[in-house]
Amino acid sequence: MTRFRVSGRGRVDHDRPISFTFDGARIEGRAGDTVASALLANGVHLMGRSFKYHRPRGPVAAGSEEPNALIGTRRGKGRFEPNTRATVQEIWNGLEASSQNKYPSLKFDVGAVNDRAYMLFSAGFYYKTFMWPKSFWDKVYEPFIRAAAGLGVSPKEEDPDTYASRYLHTDVLVIGAGPAGLAAALNAARAGLRVTLVDENSEAGGTLLSEPQAEIDGVAAWDWISGALGELETLGVRIMTRTTAIGYYHQNMVGLCQKLTDYLETPDSQMPRERLWRVRAGQVILAQGALEKPLVFDGNDRPGVMLAGAAQTYLNRYGVRVGDRAVVATCHDSAWYAAFDLADAGTKIEAIVDTRAEVPAALHAGAEARGIPVLMSHTVTGTKGRLRVSSVRVNPVQAGKVGADRTLSCDCLLMSGGWTPSLHLFSHTKGSIAWDEDMQTFLPDRKTEACQIAGAGRGLWGIEAALNDGAAMGAEAARELGKASGDVSYAVAQDRPGSGVSHTELPTDRNPGAARAFVDYQNDVTAKDLRLAVREGMRSIEHVKRYTTNGMATDQGKMSNINGLNIAASALGRKQPEVGLTTFRPPYTPTTFGAFAGYHRGSHFAMTRKTPIDSWAEENGAAFEPVSLWRRAWYFPKAGEDMHAAVSRECRATRKSVGIFDASTLGKIEIVGPDAVEFMNRMYTNPWTKLAPGRARYGLLLGDDGFIRDDGVIGRLADDRFHVTTTTGGAARVLNMMEDYLQTEWPDLKVWLTSTTEQWSTIALNGPNARKLLAPFVEGLDISDEAFPHMSVAECTVAGFPARLFRISFTGELGFEVNVPARHGRALWEKLWEAGRQYDICAYGTETMHVLRAEKGYIIIGQDTDGTVTPHDAGISWAIGKNKPDFVGKRGLERSDLKAEGRKQLVGLLTEDGKTRLEEGAQIVLDPNQPKPMKMVGHVTSSYHSDAAGQPIAMALVEGGHARMGETVFIPMTDSVIKAKVTGTVFYDPDGERLKL
Repeated sequence: MTRFRVSGRGRVDHDRPISFTFDGARIEGRAGDTVASALLANGVHLMGRSFKYHRPRGPVAAGSEEPNALIGTRRGKGRFEPNTRATVQEIWNGLEASSQNKYPSLKFDVGAVNDRAYMLFSAGFYYKTFMWPKSFWDKVYEPFIRAAAGLGVSPKEEDPDTYASRYLHTDVLVIGAGPAGLAAALNAARAGLRVTLVDENSEAGGTLLSEPQAEIDGVAAWDWISGALGELETLGVRIMTRTTAIGYYHQNMVGLCQKLTDYLETPDSQMPRERLWRVRAGQVILAQGALEKPLVFDGNDRPGVMLAGAAQTYLNRYGVRVGDRAVVATCHDSAWYAAFDLADAGTKIEAIVDTRAEVPAALHAGAEARGIPVLMSHTVTGTKGRLRVSSVRVNPVQAGKVGADRTLSCDCLLMSGGWTPSLHLFSHTKGSIAWDEDMQTFLPDRKTEACQIAGAGRGLWGIEAALNDGAAMGAEAARELGKASGDVSYAVAQDRPGSGVSHTELPTDRNPGAARAFVDYQNDVTAKDLRLAVREGMRSIEHVKRYTTNGMATDQGKMSNINGLNIAASALGRKQPEVGLTTFRPPYTPTTFGAFAGYHRGSHFAMTRKTPIDSWAEENGAAFEPVSLWRRAWYFPKAGEDMHAAVSRECRATRKSVGIFDASTLGKIEIVGPDAVEFMNRMYTNPWTKLAPGRARYGLLLGDDGFIRDDGVIGRLADDRFHVTTTTGGAARVLNMMEDYLQTEWPDLKVWLTSTTEQWSTIALNGPNARKLLAPFVEGLDISDEAFPHMSVAECTVAGFPARLFRISFTGELGFEVNVPARHGRALWEKLWEAGRQYDICAYGTETMHVLRAEKGYIIIGQDTDGTVTPHDAGISWAIGKNKPDFVGKRGLERSDLKAEGRKQLVGLLTEDGKTRLEEGAQIVLDPNQPKPMKMVGHVTSSYHSDAAGQPIAMALVEGGHARMGETVFIPMTDSVIKAKVTGTVFYDPDGERLKL
């Protein structure tokens, strides 16, 4: 039995020893221990080093708010996690735990030299130190900052664990399974509602686990917990422990992170490590309780200095005394009860040091009965001890004056500055908070979501108050959801509600400017740092936060924000509500990247969308490439062919006879309504009013800035209906842009937008024999050149399938695009393929499509444009309606810089030797002999070998390109300089005769 373990005390299994290692040393704990409680049971308080000063640190708390005791944990290869809170990491046989931020060892850390020079590292020192000399940045400052950054060491091995995610809909979500949460869940479930109860701890009970002396309606606290959980299970309540509510979002969605295997010695290999839940709740009940505040005084960070409530938890929940001789420093009643519990368990309480002049008589009586000295109207002014506190310096305070000191020997110092409601999740909703002058804290005020706040989370202290308020909030949630719930009240014996006062800093007889009085333990922010920030001009609490880093630690200000606010407000000479709190942001506690990624890793990292024809392409040997989120057939190689040979063959076959191409990935949007044509006129540069049903037109879409955003062929099916196509990668972006304008700029228009990208499977037929192949399959429509000219669209039947047939081409050849319901896509493809054998039909992929379109000078948005290209730059000014009064981007086009000479413009390039194919992205210069750095005037956007042109072709964006026709430009490469002539962008069939076959 370890020295500080109290036999028979707590909720750990004393008959199940657990062995693990900490910094290589074997440590023995008990089943149910955390790393922190097991180490404390062995007398180990030193568990880490602080970030900036590398000061020795031990646990100050017992829960997820812990800022000091951060450790690395390892289960095996790839299963290492840094910055785990020792206070919440459960132990199991074989766990490897290690301290952080030290070298060469935890007890002797050379980084502690920073502590000796702490006066050089005051608030904002990095802003002042790393400014000059400028030459130091690369070789001195940046390496120093990078070496000093961070606490733990990032994992270097691939994580072998899996992570899951799920959605959940529930009537009531109760967050926190303490007395308020349990009572709320009971009342809501009794009303017949679907209830989900979550708690971040390994078991439900909250403060009841640390206060077993309480009796609820005559039942011992722990027995009452068992009875309540049993009833909740009978009522069908989903109870989720080890589950943290990490964020509260709009429309009552709450993110939960559930630990599934981190506490198991031999987890099932098929089990995910963690699961992320997205919960939609009709009502949310926040029953997160309150957090104990540290006291701010010189030396309040030494190992052995911890919150009184934490010591009480270690004793009553884990059966561990945190020391043999304790001093209790407090300004709140709750610390007295912690002192009583430890005294009853065998710890000698050297003194209770209370800043107040009076406390309830019952507290004095309790101390007297246990022989505990009491020092009223006293303050703590310092501590001593290198790796653990060894003594406390205390002074009397009379009429605001600090008297002579005395020293109390101890091995632990338990402090309590009162309690602060946990407002983090409530703050995520942007609900307002209000300052309570009596309690000197912020409380939740105006709500923005359908939620209730219960118990200590809204400033109600004591188990009885929490139970009754929880029951009332459960009933209120039920009423909001249209269910009746009875009134329930609880009576609690041996309750410990308590009260206290609040301090900015404890009074001291020493120079406050030299005090090491810590506010943010993890970032080593002291009270004097906060005062310095105010003196140096920081007036906003957000600026104070960033200047000092107070509240930026991984505990998200749980331990430091209120004390930091009080000190800043005092320095500013303003009231706390005038200064306000900094913003609490999700996640509530640090959450693994794996939990957020969930199933999205490896082959599942990004969703791969496949068309209905994809399987045929795979069966027929296609090589694939990713295009946006789609997998597309790249080319179809035959035996012995590389990509270039296959693409050349596909190009020749298509131009000679007929090629078939899967164009299903094109974005498709249905625009319908009485104002559809007006909407089209406003969105696109082209005019649409006179476009007759049955005809199609190229559509160009700009942004407000006048730059090209997307394009596509658009068919008018009826007076009030358009079939819009977009680029493969632009479908979602275009729809979002349209919806944004429709909802915010033109809500009066009667138009409905529907994404139909996956509704239609699209097959493109191109080549001189395209009509011969398709015509026998088309029913009820004459597709001759006279009856169905280029840029026509019609609804008809193709091969027995309902279809939308376009006569359009992206290759310059006679072309048709057949849209059929997606479920018929492969069937139609196979019919056309079989019938096309007589014409030596050729299936071609995206690379061939790129070559064919480039030969005709057809641009691809995002490849031949870069977000700064206008229609004039791209050579498609003809797509802008000459007499259109307005459209998106019209005013942007009028800006002088978009009309300026020297803009980069799209041109064609032919290499001088007629053999060299340029590299896409290669930079272009006008003079290859100019001194370095050379002035780049453009870059190659598209480059291919063209059989039709008989040589390599390229397109490029070049400064003033349209005026440089016939000029020679230069493309510097690593081994040579390539010459190229500037040409037009059309390399084949410039008159478009092949479209009319």
